[in-house]
Amino acid sequence: MSAEPGVEVLHNTVLDTIGAEITSGTLACGDVLTLDRIRERFGVSRTVARETMRILESMGLVRSRRRVGITVQPSEHWNVFDPRVIWWRLAGPGRDAQLRTLTELRIAVEPLAAGAAARSASAGERERVVTIAGRMRELGEAGRLTEFLDCDIAFHTLLLRSSGNEMFGALADVVAVVLRGRTQLGLMPHQPVPEALRLHERVADSVARGLATDAETAMRDLLAEVRDAMLPLWRR
Repeated sequence: MSAEPGVEVLHNTVLDTIGAEITSGTLACGDVLTLDRIRERFGVSRTVARETMRILESMGLVRSRRRVGITVQPSEHWNVFDPRVIWWRLAGPGRDAQLRTLTELRIAVEPLAAGAAARSASAGERERVVTIAGRMRELGEAGRLTEFLDCDIAFHTLLLRSSGNEMFGALADVVAVVLRGRTQLGLMPHQPVPEALRLHERVADSVARGLATDAETAMRDLLAEVRDAMLPLWRR
């Protein structure tokens, strides 16, 4: 455990700054970084600089090679499912393209996950998804968006993880960062639209009753509403 004061804050600052610069293109593919330059720029220890590079390398953003240095990698090497990479891209100039690809991923996966949850969820999970949907209506109609967002994330996470498919469950953090990102970037309405609240309840009711086809259809309709809200951004 390092005794360096504020090491975690310093580390996160360096990681977020360099990660955002790579994903935005400020640091281009082929650019070379060195631990000494990172130390000088951010005023951090060699330990913090090295750990930052290790994490960025685990994400595929950089590659460290002897006698070459730490080289920025092309985007096809990035771990595009890492929540931090997703957030950096959402916060950068490629935001709209990132939203499009993530929304398309959700459209491809979440209806199937909802149908699978209707078949595989436990009694407790079925009860909980209905409770969450009801709470979302209360919070949405009251305009309590922070609490609504927490419930929205819990709703989609529960369905992905109760699907019985570990691949779907592994996408829960990806969906969570997309939902949180849309809100933090001001891309959500000030109050959830009634149709979205109704569709969440339809999904929940179908899952609770074990109606796989209905759950899949309702989730597909819900995500079509999300896609339609995003289309003006994608067409710019």
